[in-house]
Order: sequence, then C-alpha cells, then structure tokens
Amino acid sequence: MAETLTGKVAVVTGASRGLGRAMAEALAKAGARVALVGRDIAKLDEAAKACGDGAMIFPCDVTSEEEVAALEARVSEHFGKASILVNNAGVNLRKPVTEFTLEEWRWVMDSNLTSAFLCSRAFVPHMKGTGYGRILNMTSIMSHISLPGRCAYSSSKAGLLGFTKALAMELAPERITVNGISPGPFATDINTVLMQDPAANAAFLAKIPLGEWGEPKDVGSLAVYLCSDAARFITGTDIVIDGGWLAQ
Repeated sequence: MAETLTGKVAVVTGASRGLGRAMAEALAKAGARVALVGRDIAKLDEAAKACGDGAMIFPCDVTSEEEVAALEARVSEHFGKASILVNNAGVNLRKPVTEFTLEEWRWVMDSNLTSAFLCSRAFVPHMKGTGYGRILNMTSIMSHISLPGRCAYSSSKAGLLGFTKALAMELAPERITVNGISPGPFATDINTVLMQDPAANAAFLAKIPLGEWGEPKDVGSLAVYLCSDAARFITGTDIVIDGGWLAQ
C-alpha cells in the first residue's frame, strides 16, 4: 500500500484536522506528495509534520475565487501538476431554517459546495490529457437523509452529490474519476458538541448498528483505495461509510 500512489500529487482541502487530515496522512503514507490546504496555519503545520517530507501547507480560503486561483499557481510552482483533488473543506451550522440569516446560509453553501466547484475548476486542467485523475468530494449521509436543524447543511451536501455525478460524466472521457464519500457519525471536531452531550451521544449511537462513532483513519483508507488503480472503474458514485446507519 505504501507505494500505491507514488509520484502522485494530491491537493486536500480542509486538511488541518478531522477527516481531511486523516485522508492527507493516508495519501502521504501511500506515497503521494500532499498539498495541505486550510486556514488554520498552526494546525496545518501539525498536519504537515504528520504527513512527512512530501507535504507542504498552502493557507487558503477555498470559498474565494481569487485565493483558489492563487492556490493553483502556488501548487503548480511547488509540485507541478496535481493528479488528486480531495474537496473536503466544509462547515455545519445547526439551527432552524427560520433562524438562518442569508449570510449564514451563503456561508454554508459556499464552504460546502462552491468551494468544490472553484477547486475543481482550478485543478481539473492539471489532470486532463494525462490518462489519470481522481476527485473525491466529501458528501455526507445528510446528502441522503436529514435531521431537524440541517436544512442548510443537507442542501449543500445534496448539491455536492449532484455536482459529483455531473462532473463524473463530464470527465469520464479523460479517465478522470469523480466520487463522493458520505461519512456518517465520525469522532471529529465538528461532532465534539454532540459526543460531549450524553443524551445526544446516546441517540446517535442508537442509530449506528455497529454501535460506535467512526474513526478518521477509516475514511483515510477509503480515500487511498478510491485514488488507486484498483478503483479505476469506479466513478460517479457515492460511497457511504456510516457503520450501517442508512441500511436501516
């Protein structure tokens, strides 16, 4: 496995913590050189150390068209052409729809969906004409189901799932695969508030047939597989990794 992605350049957004960092570490361990993208420089530095010498940090707000253009230029200068893009950056704001401001709604949409568009538009040209390319979009089980207070989040993730399918069809002739990864409940920063609430934690665990929160490394292993030659015939789909939640 350590040599699976040797020679590949991977761009991972939201790489400073949680599932993004786990995927960046797994891709680096598999041999890829990794561009770690995020806004928290201190956390990015920690992630880079964990990824090893082949990693470099690229501070960037991926909701900004100008900053993503600058990111593409910097990645090209340092690494050359990127062959893997992981659109992982995202946010979740839980509240009733009637309490959302337009600014908050747009923040969720831009962070979870527009960022994937901007980064894909920037890095797809790196992959065209090479016979290989991998794009992974971090969707969510909330692309398929939802819960109260998740109107903005579910809308953005359902949109990202549609984007994934459409982009897969568009890029298939170039042998560039595009897939979604839909995590269920994972033990990451974004879910800390739920895990620390005994009632909420118990309610979530009751919905997971395997009876535990997922570990970030589980998503890391899946990302490596989807980026490998073993997954060359998988595109336009969404891989659910949720401990059995959606099977009920």
